[in-house]
Amino acid sequence: MRRLIPTPTTPTPTPDLDDTALLAAYAYPAEAATRPWVRADMVSSADGAAQLDGLSRGLSGPSDQRIFHLLRALADVVLIGQTTVLRETYVPIRPRAEFAGLRAANGQDPAPAIAIVCDDPTQLDLTAPLFTAERARTVVITTHRAAADPAWAIAAGTVDTVIASAPGHDDRVDLPTAVTALAERGWTRVLCEGGPTLLAQLAAVGLLDELCLSLSPRLTAGPGKRITHGPTLKPPLPLELVGLLEEDGFLFTRYRRG
Repeated sequence: MRRLIPTPTTPTPTPDLDDTALLAAYAYPAEAATRPWVRADMVSSADGAAQLDGLSRGLSGPSDQRIFHLLRALADVVLIGQTTVLRETYVPIRPRAEFAGLRAANGQDPAPAIAIVCDDPTQLDLTAPLFTAERARTVVITTHRAAADPAWAIAAGTVDTVIASAPGHDDRVDLPTAVTALAERGWTRVLCEGGPTLLAQLAAVGLLDELCLSLSPRLTAGPGKRITHGPTLKPPLPLELVGLLEEDGFLFTRYRRG
C-alpha cells in the first residue's frame, strides 16, 4: 500500500504502509469525541457501479478488504440499511486481536456494534447470527409505526430497538434522530457501509462528514447502482480530497465534506 496524497516526503520509492500507518491515516478527527462523525465506506467499479450481480463483494479484493477491516477497527458502530443487511448476509463483527490494544486505548468495546436502519423490521430474520450469536451487538433503528406492529412487538423484547421517526412521518426513520441516539450511547465514530440508498439519505440531510471510496480496477457495464441512489442532491455535496492510496490497482480515496 503506497500513499499518493498527501504527497509523501520520504525518498522515492514510497515505503509500504503498514497497519499502524494506515490506522493513523484514517483516524477519526478530534471532534469525533464530542459529536457524531459519520464516515462512509463504499466500493465502486472504474465505471461507477457500486454492485456486481447485486452485491458489492464482487468488486472487492484483498487490499480493499484490508481497508474495510481497518475502518471497522476505528469505528464505534457500523450503520447499515435494511436491504444491505438482507443481501450481504451480515454477521456480528468479531474482535480482532491485532486491533485490541488500539480499541482499548480509545475506550472502545472489543468490536463495533451494528445498527440497522429499518422501516420494516418484520423483514429481518431474528434467528440469524446477527441477532443470536454470543457476540451479537445489533441495534434496530425503526419508526413508531413499525414498533407498534403486533408482529414486531412480539419479537422486539429480544432486540435492542431505537425509535427514530421523522417529524410528522411516523413511517420513516429520521436519520438525525438516529445518529443522535447512537451518540447518546457513546458511539460517535460512525461507519456507514451502505447501501446506496442510505448513503444518499445521509448526504441529503447533511450528516455525511467523510467518504472513503475504493475504486476497483474493473469495468462492469450493466445496470448496477452508483454508490448513492436517490433524488438528485441540490446543490451537489462538495467534497475535498484529503487522502489517496494505491495497491494492486485499487485506488483508495478519502474525501471530507467541503
